[in-house]
Amino acid sequence: MTSALPFDDFRTLMTRLPAGDEAAGERVRAQFSKAEKPVGSLGRIEDLAAWLATWSGRPPAVNRPLVAIFAGNHGVVRHDISPRTVEATARAVELTAAGGAAINQICLANDVGLKVFDLALHLPTEDITQDAALDERGCAATMAFGMEAISGTDLLCIGDLGVGNSTVAAAMLAALHGGTGADWVGVGSGADATMIARKAKVVDAALAFHRAHLKDPLEVLRRVGGREFAAIAGAIIAARMEKVPVILDGLAAIASASVLYAINPRALDHCVVAQASPEHGFGKAVEKLGMKPLLDLGMAHAEGAGGALAVGLVKAAALCSTGMAAALR
Repeated sequence: MTSALPFDDFRTLMTRLPAGDEAAGERVRAQFSKAEKPVGSLGRIEDLAAWLATWSGRPPAVNRPLVAIFAGNHGVVRHDISPRTVEATARAVELTAAGGAAINQICLANDVGLKVFDLALHLPTEDITQDAALDERGCAATMAFGMEAISGTDLLCIGDLGVGNSTVAAAMLAALHGGTGADWVGVGSGADATMIARKAKVVDAALAFHRAHLKDPLEVLRRVGGREFAAIAGAIIAARMEKVPVILDGLAAIASASVLYAINPRALDHCVVAQASPEHGFGKAVEKLGMKPLLDLGMAHAEGAGGALAVGLVKAAALCSTGMAAALR
């Protein structure tokens, strides 16, 4: 960072996001229209191929897809808002590192790379009902870390791990879009009705404590967010700068993306949503971004699993485009 305030560089960057290659996308659509099939009959497959070309700037292809999972812990868990303890985040990271998680098997099935980033799990963020989750320098540094995490890929799928982060995501979405905690919290990793009510109260307490600062989306990110949210935001920005299309998976990714959308509504044009989550508030948040999930499998399990599944659709779209175009020659 070179400016006096760490967030200033990100504010500047968000005004300089590169546009997509619309001509590349139009070439893909024109090729589909010439193919021996009813016009538009492949539906979103055609859209995905054009999207891939637009944001990569080349003919549709997926050669090095990557699922990046960002893992963080949260001080607000002390309020008994999750049936799991913070130690469960580290155990999930270890299971994934050992190859035993669902995401490992889905990545194997779809030939997708996988990286898991431990974001200081031993050091949970501050309790957002009493303090900012992160200071500005720490939040900006974590965003910068997320920006460095995407190198070597041509299709980035973003997932998360973090006990309590569905409550944190709900707080961020409430801060960005309005409403109370009850409008945004859900079952998360298995909360019962009593715990859901407690989650709603925690969100309301966080909103009240930080109310004077929540008109600034980056302040929302650092005050009621967390490390995985900051890293995801950074990864989305870096992908845009490096012409890497992005698949978002899970409520945390959507909350992080919503911060960027609040700064610049064109910031997510290079992104698609992997799957429809049954988590309360997810559908409303995605709708506010003007997006529609690619899959609806009833999966509450995020951790990048939906993103890895969606890679198969994007690969198929790319092959349909290039293969059908070759047949026309």
